[in-house]
Amino acid sequence: MIGEILVGGLRALQDYIAYHVLTCLIPAFLLAGGMVSFVSKEAVIRYLGAATHRLTTYIFAALSSFFLAVCSCTVIPVSSGLYYQGAGVAAAFIVLWVAPAANILAIMYTGAILGYDLALIRIVAALLMAVVVGGVMSSFFWKEEKERSFTLETKETKIMKRQDVILLVLLVVALLAPNYLIRHGPYLHKIYVWLIGMAVVFATAFLTKKKEEIRSWLQESWWFVKIIFPLLLVGVFIVGVIGQIIPQKFIENWLAGRGLFPSFLATLIGALSYFATMTEAPFVDTLMKLGMGKGPALALLLTGPGLSLPSMLAIIRVFRFKKAVVYTTTIIILGTLVGWFSSNFVFK
Repeated sequence: MIGEILVGGLRALQDYIAYHVLTCLIPAFLLAGGMVSFVSKEAVIRYLGAATHRLTTYIFAALSSFFLAVCSCTVIPVSSGLYYQGAGVAAAFIVLWVAPAANILAIMYTGAILGYDLALIRIVAALLMAVVVGGVMSSFFWKEEKERSFTLETKETKIMKRQDVILLVLLVVALLAPNYLIRHGPYLHKIYVWLIGMAVVFATAFLTKKKEEIRSWLQESWWFVKIIFPLLLVGVFIVGVIGQIIPQKFIENWLAGRGLFPSFLATLIGALSYFATMTEAPFVDTLMKLGMGKGPALALLLTGPGLSLPSMLAIIRVFRFKKAVVYTTTIIILGTLVGWFSSNFVFK
């Protein structure tokens, strides 16, 4: 029994390393390092900083996150990169939430598998939750935001140089292209796409950047790797162990109904499990065929890719324990309420 549990954890770790490190995490870490190195701190503070008008910050952060097809772990380097570059805590956590919970690729896949009514509600719910998350994080950590907001007052509007924009866009393409272009077939095909994307990225960097700038970029990227990657591996192993312990029958028997508990349980399962972006849709589809309600399904669609045990551990390391607790608690409560509300007033 113990051997099977450990094998489950090791298998999850093996799959994670095989399918996510190259095509997802490496571009994400390079993107985070690029944000710190190339993006104007003055402009970030102007658009996403604590002193910026809240509604402007929330909308800008949420809409930009919609186009990042990343999972709960991959988004952490991007979100933390923004935060340490000067973005407010609300903006950083909105990116942390919206990018995995409602990115355009996952939404399209949800519509194709589960129906576009559920996909549309997922978008609306994720964006509404983003506003609440931003408000909660700003309210809880307003003293810290006030201290960070006075550091720089500027009218700077140019976020970065043109060549830096091109480089970061190429990194985003390298991050998204394997999933966008290769929907089916061997994983090796995704690696081919990734290799082409990364070759273009580094060719552009060597043509447009000085050696010192490239060295600074890689050093910033390595800092994110050191602080986040080990915890991701530990968390993925724990998720694999949990998957071996909890029988599937238990999940199937308790995820039907319109009350708060089924939605809460679905939210909790999503929060503790790890779903790479788009993998949540077929998983939820299977559970719905076994009798899972649409409300709990929505709750799982939101929290499954938006939270995970590995991401919680990494958030604690990057953003500190208190922020991680407030954020996680807020998402679990909101996910439960959204699932319950949808069960009783939307999916009648």
